[in-house]
Amino acid sequence: MSPSSQPVEPAAPGGLGERDRLILALEGRTFRYVGAKERAIREEIGISKVAYYVRLNALLDEPEALRAAPAVVHRLRARRTSGDGPAAADGGTRVA
Repeated sequence: MSPSSQPVEPAAPGGLGERDRLILALEGRTFRYVGAKERAIREEIGISKVAYYVRLNALLDEPEALRAAPAVVHRLRARRTSGDGPAAADGGTRVA
């Protein structure tokens, strides 16, 4: 099955679909070069960068994602709600 034909919705009630598992796995990886993550999103998952981050943000609120990848979800939730960093120091908005 090609990445672009994978269902976005969960495969089974109460479970994560294959694409959601791929997204969580990709977030657990480290990328050394600029653009490497965006390339992996396109090639391995088969969706745009914007669609990826929209789905990732939604996944952070799903209990199934927390059970599947607790370390990744906790790290990203903390980053999403964190007020730390250069943008917070000068009163600017934070873009993650």
